[in-house]
Amino acid sequence: MLLQPTTSKPPLYLRSHQNHVYSNSFPSRFHQNSTFPLKQAVVFTTKTHKNPVFITCSSISHVHSYGTVDYEKRPALTWNAIYKRISMMQNPHMGSASVLNQVENEGKNLTKWELCRVVKELRKFRRYKYALEVYEWMNNRGEKYRITSSDTAIQLDLIAKVHGISNAEEYFMKLPDALKDKRIYGALLNAYVRAGIREKAESLIGKMRNRGYASHALPFNVMMTLYMNLKDYERVESLISEMMEKNISLDIYSYNIWLSSRGSQGSLEKLEQAFEQMQLDTTINPNWTTFSTMATMYIKLGQLEKAEDCLKKIETRITGRDRIPYHYLMSLYGSLGIKEEVHRVWNIYKATFTTIPNLSYHAVISSLVRLDDIEGAEKIYDEWLSVKSVYDPRIGNLLLSYFVRKGLSEKTKIFFDQMIEAGGKPSCVTWEILSEHHIKSRRISDAVSCLKNAVLAGGSKGWKPKPANVSSILKISEQEADMAIKDDLLEVLKQVGCLDDEVYMSYIPLSNGTYTGSDSALEDGRNDSDDINDGANVLLSQFQESL
Repeated sequence: MLLQPTTSKPPLYLRSHQNHVYSNSFPSRFHQNSTFPLKQAVVFTTKTHKNPVFITCSSISHVHSYGTVDYEKRPALTWNAIYKRISMMQNPHMGSASVLNQVENEGKNLTKWELCRVVKELRKFRRYKYALEVYEWMNNRGEKYRITSSDTAIQLDLIAKVHGISNAEEYFMKLPDALKDKRIYGALLNAYVRAGIREKAESLIGKMRNRGYASHALPFNVMMTLYMNLKDYERVESLISEMMEKNISLDIYSYNIWLSSRGSQGSLEKLEQAFEQMQLDTTINPNWTTFSTMATMYIKLGQLEKAEDCLKKIETRITGRDRIPYHYLMSLYGSLGIKEEVHRVWNIYKATFTTIPNLSYHAVISSLVRLDDIEGAEKIYDEWLSVKSVYDPRIGNLLLSYFVRKGLSEKTKIFFDQMIEAGGKPSCVTWEILSEHHIKSRRISDAVSCLKNAVLAGGSKGWKPKPANVSSILKISEQEADMAIKDDLLEVLKQVGCLDDEVYMSYIPLSNGTYTGSDSALEDGRNDSDDINDGANVLLSQFQESL
């Protein structure tokens, strides 16, 4: 977590000309994207200061973390150099061990703190395989590095992400029972939830209850993310009730998930009841995610004035170097249809940060495209082209999809050629957007060719064509009695596993022109050009990243 000084500063909407924001960063046990109230100063002492350093914090987490590590006396911060050498290996197959062995051969004594800090950074940027290899290297030197239950929990989490849930279960079963504390059980529970395995998750949390490991908010929050993903809002309510009955304090994540659940049920009254309960809890200070969730739900419920009021509250709660709130502000202002506010937030964002990543360009361009401000979107796209290091097709796809939706055939062709000239490699989504372009003109042979290219494109793992596109191609092929195209399309569906997906196939029209799904489901299948903000997504993603 980033802990921020409470020095007063004007809210975001009054800081258009502010160029710098300063922050204090602390160890990994403080999670960056969560905020909780603290009503007194925190005292930090160091050997370089005779007097304690008092820092008053606006928020601090009360969540128990399963992912903490034991920190030894801090050495010089050379971990960053080690991290860079691992992450930038020319031959990734050599693995982290090769780098660590080389560092040792150079006479460097690697401390556990350094190695754990390297692991933290690798996990932050989702280099899970490298992170696991660092731990494996430490395991082989057990006489030097004491592996705690926290380290074991992190390894279990990494094994699940790198090698799958079955290997994580096997790792868990081989551990001595005496070592299996709440951290390790919590790591396995989170792995089950991330994999969407409801039965095993419910069984495991039952065991955690019996062992006394479910006496705080974290395991309940993990289970609530599972039920939110399954849209089982009754189970979310049941867990909230259980926590209250057992006097288990709800933390900021508990409340935010509860708000999202209430809003997703379409009840304004229930949403505001939950928020009132949150406000009565003196241990909780609503954070920007709270108001992002509220704004999203208000938009869905048609309460636009209340949504805009929530956005102003988000702006007053942005602290430090956190970029993500700006992304959601631009997206939500886009959903409200307020173009001027999108540009205002973007300008403040650029004045605050010296470097602008692709994700930020994607956020603002997506919002402007949704607002039909194509002139503004193209201007920022050209700005991105001038500073990019590598072409990210997700950004180009935003404009390409706009031109296809508007039926701008010539502009579509020209822009796609420009993407290639700029160094872009079409992704599976790029090819499906072009497929939609051909479907509009009933060129189904070209449309199927694009879907074939999508299967072969980078990032196609897990991709499936939108049911609406498949249905359109099937309908036209039957109208034109073109069975060869239909067979080609079915082969594409077979390659990406659609034919074995009963839910997916229920949305595909049968030969008699009927289908078993709903119209809304038929039209579903968003790609990265459809950046419709979901308040549940941000808080669930944020919570998963904190574990």
